[in-house]
Amino acid sequence: MEFEVFGYKISIEKKALKKKEELPQDLKWALEIIEKHGAKLPPSPKKIESAKKASEIKKLNQEIIQANKSIDIKDIFIYDFPDNRFDSVDLLDIVKVIEKIKNKIKPEIIFTHFENDLNIDHRITYQAVLTATRPMSDCSVKEIYSFEILSSTEWNYPLSFNPDVYFDISDTLKDKIKAMSYYESELKNFPHPRSLKGIELNAKYWGMRVGLDAAEAFKSIRIIK
Repeated sequence: MEFEVFGYKISIEKKALKKKEELPQDLKWALEIIEKHGAKLPPSPKKIESAKKASEIKKLNQEIIQANKSIDIKDIFIYDFPDNRFDSVDLLDIVKVIEKIKNKIKPEIIFTHFENDLNIDHRITYQAVLTATRPMSDCSVKEIYSFEILSSTEWNYPLSFNPDVYFDISDTLKDKIKAMSYYESELKNFPHPRSLKGIELNAKYWGMRVGLDAAEAFKSIRIIK
């Protein structure tokens, strides 16, 4: 439903339907604004979009926590950068966040995005990681690897992901699939590559190439021995 109809449609729908659950999702967000702030006028498209974004972010944050908890990851760091608009943020701001976390946990190994992903946020994250982990004498990071993100890495034609490190996940693929199942807002239906079946097939594809039942593939960026 387009935003233009909200000016008159909300009041009609609110009186006609007894349960909010019966409303279309866009109208639910609009009603939440009215109920929370006691608005006398219909909410503006900007407020509706803001409520929609807030709802999506809240859901995604819950999914992040559930997914990581399922594979026993205890420390999770979530920051409020604009989705698909990292290019609107000063690179230094992103670098400082990574440096802050790096200095706190002092990791020896970092896994980050592929430098040629289609997604602009992934590319900038890669650049920020390299900047924050410059190989100075006091830097704890000794190894950096890039991973692929299905429906981003392989879609940036003709730049291809050529891994040179493979981790055997034959015994833990089911755990990976379970963790990914919590990301309901990010998953698609097969044959979309970012589907549970697509993730499973991709792991078996990489495994097949190196004589394993299933594998995760990485591109080594820097290794200091």
